Amino acid sequence: MEPTGAAAVIIGNEVLTAKVVDANGPHLIQRLREVGIPLRTLEIVPDEVDVIVEAVARARLRAKYVFTSGGIGPTHDDVTVRAVALAMGRKVVRLPEMVALIQEKAADKLTAEALRLADAPEGAVLIPQPGSWYPVLTVEDVFMLPGVPQLFRLQLEAVLARLRGTPMHLRMLFLNQGESAVAAVLDRVALDMPHVAIGSYPVFDRSLDYVVKVTVESLESEAVEEAMARLQAGLPAGSVVRSE
Repeated sequence: MEPTGAAAVIIGNEVLTAKVVDANGPHLIQRLREVGIPLRTLEIVPDEVDVIVEAVARARLRAKYVFTSGGIGPTHDDVTVRAVALAMGRKVVRLPEMVALIQEKAADKLTAEALRLADAPEGAVLIPQPGSWYPVLTVEDVFMLPGVPQLFRLQLEAVLARLRGTPMHLRMLFLNQGESAVAAVLDRVALDMPHVAIGSYPVFDRSLDYVVKVTVESLESEAVEEAMARLQAGLPAGSVVRSE
């Protein structure tokens, strides 16, 4: 069976050592959900070739689309391109079209380090990014995005514009009863409607007017509404604070 959905590998010692708080993972999760592409896994790894190779290989087994974040710059710790190439059994080559772009951008300040930006796994292609000279580097549905959040977000949009997803329909119930009081009803509806995903999330903030949030989602809006009706009919009287 062909893998579906997406997987992500966030790369950077700075994330794992708390020098930087990762913003790209949460943003990717949100945007993939909005466009209807399920995220299967998200892994954070250091700037180590062997570890990145293993993470990318796992991601490719789990999902159709793989997004990496970080490690594609010109410095010594930017090893993502080499690791992705190894994970896919490819050589690292220098892309002439990237060399031309770098030369145009650098003018008379071209350095050997800057030319490292032109290195890519063999067979890689460039996706033009509107409003920027720097394209997205991709090879066989692996998208190598920068770690800088502003650049990551711009390049992600260029990629998502080319992908197709199916947005989920989502409704929510906010309850004033704990999970133990409502679990039997949730179990029964979930068992009867396996094509609907029902989640239960307790909260412990006394300033809120609810103690459990229940989510109901499916590709089919009619199924969501039916599950909502079944839940509301079966939950203890007065337990629903509100629905959204």
